Amino acid sequence: METYKNLSGLSNVSAYEIGGESIKVWFKDGKGYLYDYSSAGRENIEKMKALAVAGRGLNTFINQHVLKDYSAKLA
Repeated sequence: METYKNLSGLSNVSAYEIGGESIKVWFKDGKGYLYDYSSAGRENIEKMKALAVAGRGLNTFINQHVLKDYSAKLA
C-alpha cells in the first residue's frame, strides 16, 4: 500500500495499491474499495493508476467517473 501524496491538500484518498488489472483505494474514513477492469473498465483503471502515482486528481476522478463501479469493499 502506498500513501497518496494528496498534492492539492483537498483529497479524501489516503492510500492506494496498484495491481495488474486493478487498483485498491482507501479513503480517510477508513473505507477501501477495489476497482478492476471488469467493474470500471480498463481505460478508467489505467487513468486511476496514473492519477494515484501523480498524487493529484484521483478523488475527483472517482467521484465523477467510477464512484459506484467498484468490484468489492475492503475491510
